[in-house]
Amino acid sequence: MSPTQVRLRSWSQDGRLYAVLAAVGFSMKAVFVKLGYAAAPVDALTLLALRMGFALPLFLWLAWLARDRDAEPLSVKDGIHIAVLGFLGYYLSSLFDFYGLETITAGLERLILYLYPTLVLLFQVALTRQRPSARTLQALAICYLGLGIGFVHDLQVTGWSRDVMVGSAWVFASAVTYALYYLGTGALVGRIGSMRLAGLAGSASCIFVLGHFVAAGDLAMLPALPPTVWLNGALMAVVSTALPIYWLALAIGRMGAAQAAAVGNLGPVLTLFAAWLLLGEPLSIYQLGGLALVILGVARLKPKAPSQR
Repeated sequence: MSPTQVRLRSWSQDGRLYAVLAAVGFSMKAVFVKLGYAAAPVDALTLLALRMGFALPLFLWLAWLARDRDAEPLSVKDGIHIAVLGFLGYYLSSLFDFYGLETITAGLERLILYLYPTLVLLFQVALTRQRPSARTLQALAICYLGLGIGFVHDLQVTGWSRDVMVGSAWVFASAVTYALYYLGTGALVGRIGSMRLAGLAGSASCIFVLGHFVAAGDLAMLPALPPTVWLNGALMAVVSTALPIYWLALAIGRMGAAQAAAVGNLGPVLTLFAAWLLLGEPLSIYQLGGLALVILGVARLKPKAPSQR
């Protein structure tokens, strides 16, 4: 066995390989969306419907894979809770995100979405009415300073375009709805498991998206879409949706949530460089600096990983 194979085997056993694969998969979603838009004049709802149409059987597979025959059956209240999470998560959040990606770069999109932990914290502060610590306030300031640098850079590149401001607002709305989804998972994830919950809530989201498309979309245009659009929809579903959820669950099971989240910090960096290589998006010192500040701020919000497990 070669040294590379030994290293990969070691990384798979301790979870690092799965954490990196999850980060790569999630980071490529925005790139696939932009490639889909570039391939044909397709709207956000149609592209999202393709993604969720391909993703539905994969979400069902995740839910089946994570089933526990000894667990109590889901109640009607659980079903309603899961439906609400599906509505907020991969339906509203994804729809807002796809709208935003029509007009802003993949790099800026990832920068804005990566702020969702700060929004989770702000919602928790509002609900508990507890004053945040000085460290938390400092981390929030660092995050939004970094976002401001990246945002102003994109505005300057596009000549202070209104489209960038509108697109950024859509993606920020996506971050807000995802933060609400994240908060809502707390009551269920400990009881039914993160992978099963993701599979069930994702399946509900697919039904919402496909129902929306049947009601408001153009079904007749689907056969006329070029194969590249269908391919990017499939890649979003497999590479950037189902597989990363599965890999992240494996990583958390082997190395713990804190360490897996730390590896997840690679995501915005990977998106920025993938967008530069595959989409020709500009890469500047301002973007890198803003990204570094956002990652630093988010890292300071997360609890430190224990020294021993």
